[in-house]
Amino acid sequence: MNKIISTATIILSTIALVACGGSKDKQTAVNVEKQVENVKVMKLQQEVISKHLEVAATLEGYEKMNISPSITGHIEKIFVEVGSRVAKGDNLVRMDQTQLNTTRINLNSTKTELDRVTALKASGSASQQSYDQLKAAYDQLVETERFQNENTHVKAQFAGIISAKNYEDGEMYAGQPILTLTQINRLKAIISIPESYFTKVKKGMNVEIRSDIYPEQTFSSTIEIVYPTIDPTTHTFQVKLNIPNGNEKLRPGMYARATLALGQMNAIVVPYQSILKLTGSNDRYVFINNGGVARRISVTLGERFDDRQEIIPVTAGDIKEGDELVISGQARLVDGSILNIVQ
Repeated sequence: MNKIISTATIILSTIALVACGGSKDKQTAVNVEKQVENVKVMKLQQEVISKHLEVAATLEGYEKMNISPSITGHIEKIFVEVGSRVAKGDNLVRMDQTQLNTTRINLNSTKTELDRVTALKASGSASQQSYDQLKAAYDQLVETERFQNENTHVKAQFAGIISAKNYEDGEMYAGQPILTLTQINRLKAIISIPESYFTKVKKGMNVEIRSDIYPEQTFSSTIEIVYPTIDPTTHTFQVKLNIPNGNEKLRPGMYARATLALGQMNAIVVPYQSILKLTGSNDRYVFINNGGVARRISVTLGERFDDRQEIIPVTAGDIKEGDELVISGQARLVDGSILNIVQ
Protein backbone atom coordinates (compact mmCIF):
# COMPACT_ATOMS: atom_id res chain seq x y z
CA MET A 1 0.00 0.00 0.00
CA ASN A 2 2.82 2.41 0.90
CA LYS A 3 4.53 1.52 -2.42
CA ILE A 4 1.39 2.46 -4.38
CA ILE A 5 1.14 5.82 -2.56
CA SER A 6 4.82 6.61 -3.23
CA THR A 7 4.40 5.82 -6.94
CA ALA A 8 1.36 8.08 -7.17
CA THR A 9 3.22 10.86 -5.44
CA ILE A 10 6.10 10.63 -7.95
CA ILE A 11 3.67 10.72 -10.89
CA LEU A 12 1.88 13.80 -9.53
CA SER A 13 5.18 15.59 -8.86
CA THR A 14 6.33 14.90 -12.38
CA ILE A 15 3.11 16.30 -13.81
CA ALA A 16 3.51 19.43 -11.66
CA LEU A 17 7.09 19.95 -12.80
CA VAL A 18 6.14 19.57 -16.46
CA ALA A 19 3.32 22.05 -15.96
CA CYS A 20 5.63 24.53 -14.24
CA GLY A 21 8.24 24.11 -16.94
CA GLY A 22 5.70 24.82 -19.61
CA SER A 23 4.54 27.91 -17.74
CA LYS A 24 8.14 29.12 -17.39
CA ASP A 25 8.76 28.64 -21.13
CA LYS A 26 5.66 30.67 -21.90
CA GLN A 27 6.79 33.45 -19.51
CA THR A 28 10.23 33.51 -21.14
CA ALA A 29 8.63 33.83 -24.55
CA VAL A 30 6.51 36.71 -23.27
CA ASN A 31 9.62 38.42 -21.82
CA VAL A 32 11.48 38.04 -25.11
CA GLU A 33 8.52 39.43 -26.96
CA LYS A 34 8.35 42.41 -24.58
CA GLN A 35 12.00 43.30 -25.33
CA VAL A 36 11.06 44.35 -28.85
CA GLU A 37 10.30 48.07 -28.64
CA ASN A 38 8.85 50.39 -31.25
CA VAL A 39 11.06 53.47 -31.53
CA LYS A 40 11.74 56.42 -33.81
CA VAL A 41 15.27 57.37 -34.76
CA MET A 42 17.10 60.25 -36.40
CA LYS A 43 20.41 60.19 -38.23
CA LEU A 44 23.08 62.25 -36.48
CA GLN A 45 24.87 65.04 -38.33
CA GLN A 46 27.54 67.44 -37.14
CA GLU A 47 26.73 71.14 -37.00
CA VAL A 48 28.97 74.19 -36.77
CA ILE A 49 28.22 76.06 -33.55
CA SER A 50 29.71 78.94 -31.58
CA LYS A 51 30.92 76.94 -28.65
CA HIS A 52 30.71 78.16 -25.06
CA LEU A 53 31.59 75.68 -22.36
CA GLU A 54 30.28 76.28 -18.82
CA VAL A 55 31.70 74.32 -15.90
CA ALA A 56 31.35 74.50 -12.13
CA ALA A 57 34.11 76.05 -10.04
CA THR A 58 34.87 76.53 -6.36
CA LEU A 59 36.92 79.64 -5.67
CA GLU A 60 40.08 79.50 -3.55
CA GLY A 61 42.55 82.05 -2.28
CA TYR A 62 45.37 82.24 -4.80
CA GLU A 63 47.77 81.69 -1.93
CA LYS A 64 46.94 80.05 1.37
CA MET A 65 49.45 79.49 4.16
CA ASN A 66 49.17 77.65 7.44
CA ILE A 67 51.26 79.49 10.04
CA SER A 68 53.12 76.55 11.56
CA PRO A 69 56.54 77.42 13.03
CA SER A 70 59.19 74.71 12.75
CA ILE A 71 59.94 74.92 16.48
CA THR A 72 57.51 73.92 19.20
CA GLY A 73 57.00 75.63 22.54
CA HIS A 74 54.90 78.28 24.23
CA ILE A 75 53.25 80.99 22.18
CA GLU A 76 54.20 84.35 23.69
CA LYS A 77 51.99 86.55 21.54
CA ILE A 78 49.57 86.32 18.61
CA PHE A 79 49.26 89.76 17.03
CA VAL A 80 46.16 89.16 14.89
CA GLU A 81 42.61 87.84 15.05
CA VAL A 82 40.37 86.11 12.52
CA GLY A 83 39.47 88.70 9.88
CA SER A 84 42.60 90.81 10.43
CA ARG A 85 44.10 92.20 7.25
CA VAL A 86 47.86 91.93 7.08
CA ALA A 87 50.54 93.17 4.69
CA LYS A 88 53.58 91.20 3.63
CA GLY A 89 56.14 91.32 6.45
CA ASP A 90 53.67 92.08 9.27
CA ASN A 91 54.26 90.32 12.59
CA LEU A 92 51.81 87.47 13.15
CA VAL A 93 53.17 85.38 16.02
CA ARG A 94 55.99 85.56 18.58
CA MET A 95 57.07 82.22 20.03
CA ASP A 96 59.05 81.63 23.26
CA GLN A 97 62.42 83.36 22.74
CA THR A 98 64.62 81.26 25.05
CA GLN A 99 66.27 79.20 22.30
CA LEU A 100 66.80 82.25 20.11
CA ASN A 101 68.35 84.28 22.92
CA THR A 102 70.72 81.44 23.83
CA THR A 103 71.79 81.10 20.21
CA ARG A 104 72.43 84.83 19.95
CA ILE A 105 74.65 84.77 23.08
CA ASN A 106 76.67 81.91 21.60
CA LEU A 107 76.85 83.70 18.27
CA ASN A 108 78.21 86.90 19.80
CA SER A 109 80.78 84.95 21.84
CA THR A 110 81.90 83.00 18.80
CA LYS A 111 82.12 86.19 16.72
CA THR A 112 84.43 87.74 19.31
CA GLU A 113 86.63 84.65 19.35
CA LEU A 114 86.67 84.52 15.56
CA ASP A 115 87.84 88.14 15.36
CA ARG A 116 90.63 87.34 17.80
CA VAL A 117 91.79 84.25 15.89
CA THR A 118 91.61 86.14 12.61
CA ALA A 119 94.04 88.75 13.99
CA LEU A 120 96.33 86.04 15.35
CA LYS A 121 96.31 84.18 12.03
CA ALA A 122 97.32 87.37 10.24
CA SER A 123 100.39 87.68 12.51
CA GLY A 124 101.20 83.96 12.19
CA SER A 125 100.28 83.14 15.80
CA ALA A 126 97.23 80.99 14.94
CA SER A 127 96.99 78.07 12.52
CA GLN A 128 94.77 77.91 9.49
CA GLN A 129 93.11 74.81 10.97
CA SER A 130 92.07 76.67 14.15
CA TYR A 131 90.65 79.49 12.07
CA ASP A 132 88.74 77.13 9.76
CA GLN A 133 87.16 75.24 12.67
CA LEU A 134 86.05 78.43 14.40
CA LYS A 135 84.76 79.94 11.14
CA ALA A 136 82.67 76.82 10.47
CA ALA A 137 81.18 76.99 13.98
CA TYR A 138 80.38 80.67 13.50
CA ASP A 139 78.71 80.08 10.10
CA GLN A 140 76.59 77.31 11.61
CA LEU A 141 75.45 79.59 14.45
CA VAL A 142 74.57 82.33 11.93
CA GLU A 143 72.31 79.88 10.07
CA THR A 144 70.79 78.60 13.33
CA GLU A 145 70.06 82.15 14.47
CA ARG A 146 68.40 82.95 11.14
CA PHE A 147 66.24 79.82 11.31
CA GLN A 148 65.23 80.37 14.93
CA ASN A 149 64.50 84.06 14.35
CA GLU A 150 62.17 83.27 11.41
CA ASN A 151 60.34 80.64 13.49
CA THR A 152 60.19 82.76 16.66
CA HIS A 153 59.11 86.07 15.10
CA VAL A 154 56.73 84.74 12.44
CA LYS A 155 55.83 87.23 9.70
CA ALA A 156 53.31 87.25 6.86
CA GLN A 157 54.76 85.99 3.58
CA PHE A 158 52.09 87.76 1.52
CA ALA A 159 49.21 90.20 1.99
CA GLY A 160 45.91 88.65 2.96
CA ILE A 161 43.33 87.99 5.67
CA ILE A 162 43.59 85.73 8.71
CA SER A 163 40.99 83.05 8.06
CA ALA A 164 41.60 80.77 11.06
CA LYS A 165 43.10 80.97 14.55
CA ASN A 166 43.62 77.84 16.64
CA TYR A 167 45.54 79.04 19.74
CA GLU A 168 45.63 81.84 22.30
CA ASP A 169 48.58 83.61 23.94
CA GLY A 170 50.51 81.41 26.36
CA GLU A 171 49.31 78.08 24.99
CA MET A 172 51.68 75.30 24.01
CA TYR A 173 52.03 74.99 20.23
CA ALA A 174 52.34 71.45 18.93
CA GLY A 175 51.30 70.38 15.47
CA GLN A 176 48.05 72.18 14.56
CA PRO A 177 48.64 75.45 12.65
CA ILE A 178 48.50 78.55 14.84
CA LEU A 179 46.87 80.64 12.10
CA THR A 180 45.78 80.39 8.48
CA LEU A 181 46.57 83.27 6.12
CA THR A 182 44.52 83.48 2.91
CA GLN A 183 44.99 85.81 -0.05
CA ILE A 184 41.67 87.23 -1.28
CA ASN A 185 42.63 90.07 -3.64
CA ARG A 186 43.54 87.37 -6.12
CA LEU A 187 41.76 84.02 -6.35
CA LYS A 188 42.16 80.78 -8.25
CA ALA A 189 39.93 77.92 -9.32
CA ILE A 190 40.73 74.43 -10.56
CA ILE A 191 38.13 73.31 -13.10
CA SER A 192 37.63 70.03 -14.96
CA ILE A 193 36.97 70.05 -18.73
CA PRO A 194 35.94 67.10 -20.96
CA GLU A 195 38.87 65.62 -22.85
CA SER A 196 37.28 66.36 -26.24
CA TYR A 197 38.19 70.05 -25.73
CA PHE A 198 41.84 69.42 -24.88
CA THR A 199 43.15 70.87 -28.14
CA LYS A 200 40.91 73.93 -27.87
CA VAL A 201 41.90 75.12 -24.39
CA LYS A 202 45.10 77.18 -24.22
CA LYS A 203 47.09 79.03 -21.58
CA GLY A 204 46.19 82.74 -21.51
CA MET A 205 42.58 82.29 -22.70
CA ASN A 206 40.00 84.56 -21.06
CA VAL A 207 37.34 82.89 -18.94
CA GLU A 208 34.20 84.57 -17.55
CA ILE A 209 33.28 83.90 -13.92
CA ARG A 210 29.70 84.21 -12.67
CA SER A 211 28.29 83.86 -9.17
CA ASP A 212 24.64 83.58 -8.15
CA ILE A 213 25.37 86.19 -5.48
CA TYR A 214 25.95 88.75 -8.26
CA PRO A 215 23.54 87.56 -11.01
CA GLU A 216 24.00 90.65 -13.20
CA GLN A 217 27.80 90.77 -13.03
CA THR A 218 30.65 88.87 -14.67
CA PHE A 219 34.25 88.65 -13.49
CA SER A 220 37.25 88.07 -15.75
CA SER A 221 39.95 85.46 -15.31
CA THR A 222 42.65 83.85 -17.42
CA ILE A 223 43.88 80.30 -17.82
CA GLU A 224 47.21 80.05 -16.02
CA ILE A 225 47.91 76.32 -16.31
CA VAL A 226 46.51 73.58 -18.55
CA TYR A 227 47.36 70.32 -16.83
CA PRO A 228 49.01 67.91 -19.28
CA THR A 229 47.24 64.64 -18.41
CA ILE A 230 43.73 63.22 -18.80
CA ASP A 231 41.95 61.50 -15.90
CA PRO A 232 41.21 57.98 -17.22
CA THR A 233 38.18 57.61 -14.93
CA THR A 234 36.33 60.85 -15.70
CA HIS A 235 37.95 61.56 -19.10
CA THR A 236 38.53 65.18 -18.08
CA PHE A 237 41.59 67.37 -17.69
CA GLN A 238 42.17 70.17 -15.21
CA VAL A 239 42.77 73.88 -15.76
CA LYS A 240 43.92 76.48 -13.22
CA LEU A 241 42.28 79.91 -13.43
CA ASN A 242 43.87 83.13 -12.20
CA ILE A 243 41.10 85.47 -10.99
CA PRO A 244 41.88 89.13 -10.14
CA ASN A 245 39.70 90.23 -7.21
CA GLY A 246 40.78 93.76 -6.34
CA ASN A 247 37.30 94.78 -5.18
CA GLU A 248 37.12 91.60 -3.08
CA LYS A 249 33.51 90.87 -4.05
CA LEU A 250 34.36 87.24 -4.63
CA ARG A 251 35.55 85.19 -1.66
CA PRO A 252 37.32 81.85 -1.19
CA GLY A 253 34.84 79.01 -0.89
CA MET A 254 32.20 80.57 -3.15
CA TYR A 255 30.55 78.41 -5.80
CA ALA A 256 30.82 79.90 -9.30
CA ARG A 257 30.43 79.05 -12.97
CA ALA A 258 33.28 79.45 -15.44
CA THR A 259 32.44 80.01 -19.12
CA LEU A 260 35.03 79.43 -21.86
CA ALA A 261 34.49 80.82 -25.38
CA LEU A 262 35.96 78.12 -27.63
CA GLY A 263 35.05 79.64 -31.02
CA GLN A 264 33.48 77.82 -33.98
CA MET A 265 33.53 74.04 -33.92
CA ASN A 266 31.71 70.95 -35.12
CA ALA A 267 29.29 69.41 -32.65
CA ILE A 268 26.50 66.86 -32.43
CA VAL A 269 23.22 68.51 -31.37
CA VAL A 270 20.16 66.38 -30.56
CA PRO A 271 16.58 66.90 -29.32
CA TYR A 272 16.73 67.52 -25.59
CA GLN A 273 14.03 64.93 -24.83
CA SER A 274 16.17 62.16 -26.35
CA ILE A 275 18.61 62.45 -23.43
CA LEU A 276 17.88 60.37 -20.32
CA LYS A 277 19.11 60.84 -16.76
CA LEU A 278 20.19 58.02 -14.48
CA THR A 279 17.99 57.94 -11.38
CA GLY A 280 19.82 59.06 -8.25
CA SER A 281 22.73 60.68 -10.06
CA ASN A 282 23.52 63.37 -12.60
CA ASP A 283 24.76 60.90 -15.23
CA ARG A 284 23.20 61.33 -18.69
CA TYR A 285 22.86 58.82 -21.52
CA VAL A 286 21.22 58.19 -24.90
CA PHE A 287 20.41 55.14 -27.01
CA ILE A 288 21.57 54.52 -30.55
CA ASN A 289 20.41 51.89 -33.02
CA ASN A 290 23.21 49.33 -33.26
CA GLY A 291 22.01 46.99 -36.00
CA GLY A 292 18.50 46.67 -34.58
CA VAL A 293 19.66 46.54 -30.95
CA ALA A 294 19.67 49.42 -28.46
CA ARG A 295 23.11 50.51 -27.33
CA ARG A 296 23.33 52.79 -24.30
CA ILE A 297 25.94 55.59 -24.55
CA SER A 298 26.99 57.76 -21.59
CA VAL A 299 27.26 61.44 -22.51
CA THR A 300 27.98 64.82 -20.98
CA LEU A 301 26.00 67.91 -21.85
CA GLY A 302 27.45 70.78 -23.83
CA GLU A 303 25.75 73.87 -25.23
CA ARG A 304 21.95 74.24 -25.00
CA PHE A 305 20.04 75.69 -27.98
CA ASP A 306 16.36 76.08 -26.98
CA ASP A 307 14.94 72.53 -27.23
CA ARG A 308 18.17 71.06 -28.61
CA GLN A 309 21.26 70.02 -26.69
CA GLU A 310 24.85 69.37 -27.63
CA ILE A 311 26.07 65.98 -26.40
CA ILE A 312 29.60 64.74 -25.92
CA PRO A 313 30.28 61.00 -25.47
CA VAL A 314 32.09 60.19 -22.23
CA THR A 315 34.25 57.76 -24.20
CA ALA A 316 35.58 59.32 -27.41
CA GLY A 317 34.27 57.61 -30.56
CA ASP A 318 31.11 56.13 -28.99
CA ILE A 319 28.96 58.51 -31.07
CA LYS A 320 29.72 59.64 -34.61
CA GLU A 321 28.07 61.28 -37.55
CA GLY A 322 25.66 58.89 -39.29
CA ASP A 323 24.63 56.98 -36.17
CA GLU A 324 20.89 56.58 -35.60
CA LEU A 325 19.79 58.15 -32.31
CA VAL A 326 16.59 56.94 -30.64
CA ILE A 327 14.37 60.01 -30.21
CA SER A 328 11.04 58.38 -29.31
CA GLY A 329 10.42 55.33 -27.12
CA GLN A 330 13.83 55.54 -25.48
CA ALA A 331 12.40 55.65 -21.94
CA ARG A 332 11.36 51.98 -22.26
CA LEU A 333 14.76 50.77 -23.41
CA VAL A 334 17.59 48.99 -21.67
CA ASP A 335 20.97 48.17 -23.14
CA GLY A 336 20.39 45.32 -25.61
CA SER A 337 16.68 45.87 -26.23
CA ILE A 338 15.53 44.75 -29.67
CA LEU A 339 14.31 47.66 -31.75
CA ASN A 340 11.53 47.97 -34.27
CA ILE A 341 12.07 51.21 -36.21
CA VAL A 342 8.82 52.99 -37.05
CA GLN A 343 8.28 56.13 -39.09
